[in-house]
This record gives sequence, structure tokens and C-alpha cells, in this order.
Amino acid sequence: MSYQIILNMILALTWMFLSTSATGSSFVIGYLLGAIILYLFRRFFDTPFYLRKVVSVVKLILIFSRELIIANLDVFKTILRPKLELTPGIFTYETSLKKDWEITLLSIMITLTPGTLVMDISPDNKTLYIHALNIREINEMIDGIRNSFEQVIKEVSE
Repeated sequence: MSYQIILNMILALTWMFLSTSATGSSFVIGYLLGAIILYLFRRFFDTPFYLRKVVSVVKLILIFSRELIIANLDVFKTILRPKLELTPGIFTYETSLKKDWEITLLSIMITLTPGTLVMDISPDNKTLYIHALNIREINEMIDGIRNSFEQVIKEVSE
């Protein structure tokens, strides 16, 4: 994948220097043309087309940003209430992620989201112990993590 990015950059720079002006817009046009050329010649590469992973990474960033904003608003609403009605607790989350970096990324994303904290990971890297500020429905929280963070992390790692 990394050599596809480098090859695309070389094609973009070549386009930029062969065109009449060496500007940023010329580079962007060259980059897009290079991406099209790489897509057309994708069968000659042993790895999948690299822009799929780039789209997955952007999707992961957008989902994390959305969840971060929603969690911040929930914590903000909780703080502003005159009477705190919290039900803090610890629950376990069984993950299907295999690689260490995937589990670390999932743990970081859960911890950075306000109101949740990964306290520990089991020695077999299958179970995360998560403390939540307000546990309403444990199955709902587990499904939320599985359908948002874990699913997109799998897309990035494929």
C-alpha cells in the first residue's frame, strides 16, 4: 500500500512539473490523475487499491468525532442537572479484534470518549474492562461500541 502512495506522489509531481505551472492545483490534478491510473492498473499490484484504506481511515475519524461530540454533550447535560442521577459501573466487552494495534486503538478511542474508560485488558486480549459514568443499558453500550468503533477498525485493518 505504501508504495502505491509513493507512486501516486511521483505521478503527481511529474504531472505538476510537466504542466505549464507548478502550483498546488496542478499537483492536485496530477494526484487525481495518478490515482485513476493506479486504479486502472490495480491488478498488477499484490495489495488492494490504497484509497480504500484511506476512505476507511477518514470514516474512522468521522465516526470517532461524531461519538466524541455526542458523549461530550451527554456528559455536559449530566453535569448541568441540579440532581446527579448517575449509575456508574464496570462492564466487560468481548472484542473480536486480533492484532495488538487494533485493540490498542479501540481502547484509546473508548477512553478518549468522555464518560468511559478502559480499565484493563485481559491477558488473552479478548476482554476489555470498561468503566462507564452512566450505565443505562449494558447491551446497548456494547452494541454501540461493536457497531461503530470495532466495525470501522476492522475495515481499516483489512
